[in-house]
Amino acid sequence: MPASADGDETAAATAGYRPLLFSIAYGMTGSVGDSEDIVQDAFLGLTRALRVGTEIADPKAYLTTAVTRLGINYLTSARVRRERYVGDWLPEPVVVPADRPGPAEYAELSDSLSMAFLVLLESLSPVERAVFMLREVFGYGYPEIAKITGKSEVNCRKIFARARAHLAEGGRKDDEPRPLRQAEGAELARRFFEAAAGGDMDDLFEMLSPDVVLHTDGGGKTQVVEHPPAGREPVQRLVVGLLRRVRKIGASLRLAWVNGRPGAVMYDVEGRVASVFELDVADGVVQSIRAVVNPDKLGHLGPVSDIARRPPRG
Repeated sequence: MPASADGDETAAATAGYRPLLFSIAYGMTGSVGDSEDIVQDAFLGLTRALRVGTEIADPKAYLTTAVTRLGINYLTSARVRRERYVGDWLPEPVVVPADRPGPAEYAELSDSLSMAFLVLLESLSPVERAVFMLREVFGYGYPEIAKITGKSEVNCRKIFARARAHLAEGGRKDDEPRPLRQAEGAELARRFFEAAAGGDMDDLFEMLSPDVVLHTDGGGKTQVVEHPPAGREPVQRLVVGLLRRVRKIGASLRLAWVNGRPGAVMYDVEGRVASVFELDVADGVVQSIRAVVNPDKLGHLGPVSDIARRPPRG
C-alpha cells in the first residue's frame, strides 16, 4: 500500500481485517470493550504511520502485530487486577442471538475461544498466551509468529511447547470429549433451560454430567455461590432454584450462542441484561455451566439490570 494513501482509503481497504483482529484481541484480553479499543488503536497507528510517509508493505501483518503487542501490554498491566479479583474470573461473554447473525466483529471469532479455554489461558504469561493462541487457534506459522511477537522462531517453538505442556497440566487434554454439532447443542440448550425453568428435575438430571460444575462470576458485586458446586444434585438444585426466582420476578431467558457455545441471556422485567449463561456440552450432556453476573462485564450487551447486585454495606 503506498505511503501516500489517505486515511479514509486505508480504513476502507483494511476494514475486512477487523473480525480477525477482534478475535485475536479478545483471545488475549477476554474483554469485549478492551478488544474493540485495541483494534481501534491498531487502525489509528496504521493511519498515522501512512500519513507520515512510512512504507507499509503488508497492512494485515502490521495490524496483527500491533493488536498482539497491545494485547501483551494489556495483560502485563492487568495481571495485578486479575490476581485481586473476587471469586471466579470469567471473560466478558461474546453473545450472538440464537435467531439472527451477530455483529460483524464476531464473524471470525473462533469457537475455540470458549470461556473454559480463556480461563485456562489465564495461567500463561502474556507472551506465552500470544504465541499459543496465534499457533493453536489461528494457525499462524512459526516464522509469522516470530515477526509478530519479536521473538526468534526457535524461541517461539519453545514457548509454544512450554505453554501446551502447562495447559495440559491444568486440564486441557487431547482426548477431551468433543463438543456436539451446533444443531445438537442448540437443541440440548433449549431442553435444558425449559426443564430447569419448569422444575423438571428428572429431565434436567439426565442432561447433566456426573461431575458437572457451576462457575459464577460476580466480581464481588453480585450475590453468587462462593464455591463452585460440583455434581449433578447440587448443580441441579441451584439451577432450578435460580430459574424459579427468575419466573417470580418476571425475568426471562433468551437462547443465544455464547463464546461459540450454546447458552442464554437473562433479562429482567424491564428488558435489561441480568446475566449470561454458557453451557459446555459434550458427549450429549452438560459438562459445565458458566454464568457471568458481574454487571461490569455485561454493559456491552445493553442496559444492565441491578436485580443481582449486592446490597450496599450499611
